[in-house]
Amino acid sequence: MEKSFFDSVHDLARQIPYGRVSTYGAIAKHLGMARSARMVGWAMNASHNLEDVPAHRVVNRVGLLSGKHHFEGTNLMQQLLENEGIKIKNNQVVDFEQLFWEEFQ
Repeated sequence: MEKSFFDSVHDLARQIPYGRVSTYGAIAKHLGMARSARMVGWAMNASHNLEDVPAHRVVNRVGLLSGKHHFEGTNLMQQLLENEGIKIKNNQVVDFEQLFWEEFQ
């Protein structure tokens, strides 16, 4: 049985290492659907009932926590990232370029 798009997105999100972030666009590009970053966002929103999908590690193309309003509580996404040692300032990942990860398998 072929995997759904959402399942493929979730599998890639699971590969993002602790203390690193990736983007909706990088995941879409890896799946051969470079213009589908918004669909990746929908898949991340649908992953909140899956405890093993680190949706908090997926941010927009400049490191903004654009999906934060989909997490329970007002700052849960930021808190999860900060717990991994990632600094956030004004809803954006500090040193985004150094923390960006896209080495998907």
